[in-house]
Amino acid sequence: MKTFLFRSMVGVFFGGFFAVLLTYSAIFLGDQGTLDSTLFVKNSLGAIFCGWLFSVTPLYFEIRSLNLLQQTALHFCTVMVAYLVIAFGIGWIPQEAMNSVIFVAIALITYTVIWFAFYLYFKHESKKMNEDLQHIK
Repeated sequence: MKTFLFRSMVGVFFGGFFAVLLTYSAIFLGDQGTLDSTLFVKNSLGAIFCGWLFSVTPLYFEIRSLNLLQQTALHFCTVMVAYLVIAFGIGWIPQEAMNSVIFVAIALITYTVIWFAFYLYFKHESKKMNEDLQHIK
């Protein structure tokens, strides 16, 4: 529970920080003299929620009773469903069927590449640790 609360706080703060950076970018790089307050609140709350979501959902990988496939499937489904709901609700993704298909395809490819990279990294690290343990004996 402590880990969940800590990650929740970190995610909320990171999402808020990201929202501020996006707002600054819109003001300074986009020649926006003023901002629509409703749009700002909607987008910043979306960024805060996404920060929380992306920092808490990796906790699936710490549930030892699930195998790696179950952990990955739960993580992917949770992230995709929650993000799609928020992205469509806020308007980050236009509500057309083709946009949904393109987003899901890009997200699936990106998720697979990142997951595979982490898998190889941790596999290499565990191999290195096992070799170090063999030298201790």
